[in-house]
Amino acid sequence: MSYLASFNNDSAKQILMDIIRTVNQPENSKKLSEAKASAGKEMILMMQHVFPLVMQLQLEVIKVHGFPGNREGLVQFSQLIREMERDDMEIARLRSQIRAIYLPPIAINTTNDILI
Repeated sequence: MSYLASFNNDSAKQILMDIIRTVNQPENSKKLSEAKASAGKEMILMMQHVFPLVMQLQLEVIKVHGFPGNREGLVQFSQLIREMERDDMEIARLRSQIRAIYLPPIAINTTNDILI
C-alpha cells in the first residue's frame, strides 16, 4: 500500500492521462472501435463489449502506478478518483473523458417527461 502514500491530485491526473493515452494507442483504439461497432447503440451490448476492454486497459495502467492489477485495485482507484474529482475539476474532466468511451451521452427529452 505504499502507492497510496504518494497518491495525490497530480498523480491521479497523471494516471488518468496515461489511461487516455493507452486507450488512444492504435491497437487499442482499433479494438474499441470494433467493439463499439458491434454494440451499435445498444447500451447492454456496450457494457458487454466495450466496458470490459476499457476496464482491462485501466487495470494495465494502474498496475504500472503501483495499484493492484485486479478488480480490487480498480475499485480502489475509482473510489479515490471519485473523491478527488469533487474538489478538482481537471480530475473530473479526465474521468468524464474516460467514461465517455463506454457511456455515451444519453439525450433526455425533458418536455415529455412525466413524473408519477
